[in-house]
Amino acid sequence: MMAETFSHRRQEVIQDAPMIAIFKTRWPALFSVHELSAEFKRITTVGLLQKFFSELDAQSSKLLKVFSKKGGAQGRKIKSLLMPMTQMFLGFFLIPVVTSCSDLSLPLDCSDIYNQDTSRPSGVYTIYPIGTTSAVQVYCDMESLEGKWTVFQRRMDGSVNFYRPWNQYKFGFGNAAGEYWLGLENVFYLTQRKKSELLIDMEDFEGNKSYVRYTSFCVGPESDGYRLHLTGITNGGAGDSLSHISGQKFSTFDKDQDTWEKNCAQTFIAGFWFSDCHSANPNGVYRWGADNSLYAIGVEWISWKGRGYSLKAISMKIRPVQ
Repeated sequence: MMAETFSHRRQEVIQDAPMIAIFKTRWPALFSVHELSAEFKRITTVGLLQKFFSELDAQSSKLLKVFSKKGGAQGRKIKSLLMPMTQMFLGFFLIPVVTSCSDLSLPLDCSDIYNQDTSRPSGVYTIYPIGTTSAVQVYCDMESLEGKWTVFQRRMDGSVNFYRPWNQYKFGFGNAAGEYWLGLENVFYLTQRKKSELLIDMEDFEGNKSYVRYTSFCVGPESDGYRLHLTGITNGGAGDSLSHISGQKFSTFDKDQDTWEKNCAQTFIAGFWFSDCHSANPNGVYRWGADNSLYAIGVEWISWKGRGYSLKAISMKIRPVQ
């Protein structure tokens, strides 16, 4: 969205001939310099201005090197004029740039948010897992096991359909205030930038709660099928229904990457890391507790509630290793 905004803004300027006069008014000396006059007069025709925007970054460094060899007042004047113009074009038309100290501290994840202010409660916050243009809302768990957890999967009431195609699991869906999936691409970047651990909390319809914690968790790139890597375990009562799928690629009904002869995602109505198929199905169909009418399609965690019991709530969350 932000990239489209910058592109649209650039097109508006290119189509606005009076802007050329503004450029000349703002930097009159630059347009009168002999070495640059021909080039700038050429590029300030409306039809060629677009090329100027796309080439400015590369050409400006080359021009500065040339001018650095010029001595005297003229060389210094050219450099002093060219540098602010370059910064303005790059900052306003081409890319978002750092304009204040606050830009340098955009939170990558919920641990960054916590570290900025340790009094912040659990709730929905904005993080930037891939950079300044990647703002995304997440639920931050600031309470469980000392907090700082970035929630990337959350089920609680069945309000969101998790039977989704590959692209939606890649980019995410749902609402951070309720049920949602953060997106495999975001999880990949989060776990590549910082060594992470995984916490899975769950609750049944009788009000019982349990958890399991994995000491190392990361997800590979899309080119490798968002392969899961998982080691270590601290059992908080839920048991281990996940370790055996470490090394598996992610599967959806339209992208079958499991090891079963059939399609696990299609058969058990969920997207997840499947092998041949599952002992855990966190993204399965939201059902109400014990129900064997349809085999293994619910929100299941076998090592805690057994086959045929669909959980009331489950959430998967990560944080940097402490």
